[in-house]
Amino acid sequence: MGAVRVPPFAAHGDEGLSAARAWLSWLRALRPAQWIKNGVVPAAYFFARWDPSQSAHVQGVWPIALEAMAVACFCCVSSGVYLINDVHDIAADRAHPVKCRRPLASGDVGVGAALAVAAALLSAGLAGSLALPWAFTGVLGGYCLMQFLYTFGLKRIPYVDVFVIATGFVLRAIAGATVLTVRISPWLLLCTFLLALFLALCKRRHEKILLEDAGEQHREALAGYDRYLLDMQIAITSCATLVCYAIYTLSEETVRRFGTNRLGLTIPFVVFGIFRYLELVYRHDAGGRPEKALLTDKVLIATVACYALTALVVFLTA
Repeated sequence: MGAVRVPPFAAHGDEGLSAARAWLSWLRALRPAQWIKNGVVPAAYFFARWDPSQSAHVQGVWPIALEAMAVACFCCVSSGVYLINDVHDIAADRAHPVKCRRPLASGDVGVGAALAVAAALLSAGLAGSLALPWAFTGVLGGYCLMQFLYTFGLKRIPYVDVFVIATGFVLRAIAGATVLTVRISPWLLLCTFLLALFLALCKRRHEKILLEDAGEQHREALAGYDRYLLDMQIAITSCATLVCYAIYTLSEETVRRFGTNRLGLTIPFVVFGIFRYLELVYRHDAGGRPEKALLTDKVLIATVACYALTALVVFLTA
């Protein structure tokens, strides 16, 4: 009796399915959801757009194109860094209850291929930055260096790790300002730093609870964190963020630059947004992935939309 032959269409279907899974694995490895963090980069454009003393720098389509290029550079670099980080942490990720599903830890993406793609992405991001002002290239290079130091050492040091994460957001904001050669308020940079630090501390709290006594086996720095101390630090940073943002919106410099004192109308949305995120962290154990909460939680999405609409109305009627 002859061997059973698989119909050609079935074989092609299996190949197509395998190819689709491979592409999906690579997409997951690049972590596109994390690109939302690079939304901080064009923040300087939007604030300069409504500042009469700087509006000349952001007229026309070209400044928007420059900011888009800057965001693309950061996306390339950040995905490259994530691949290198996953290669470095592959053993620890395989022992993690959630990270074991990552493409490299699960074996869906090979180490050699990941390093090759990481090198290509980093090269593309840095090469692309050469078309922008040198100051931007310098900031992007500093960001890359900081991320390498974080991956190969700083992530193991308690509190230094979360401060590095927060500094990364500040560098993104500064980079966006250097592209257009506009200034950015120190208060806004401080708000960015404190908000990022708040989110990072919430993430460490989530990991501390999830991994319990085995936390240091997956993330060495967790051994230096205390859950109850983290609760106090989260409270402190959330309050500091709100106070700094309120000072920024109501300060004489801000009123003079934007020609209105009504930017304070956005404060309630910032308060509500932080309260909502705290609810997600403490009642729904959703502090592990801030980007997912921002992209999927309808309340947070509505809050951000209301904030943006209110700020737009304030600027248009100034």
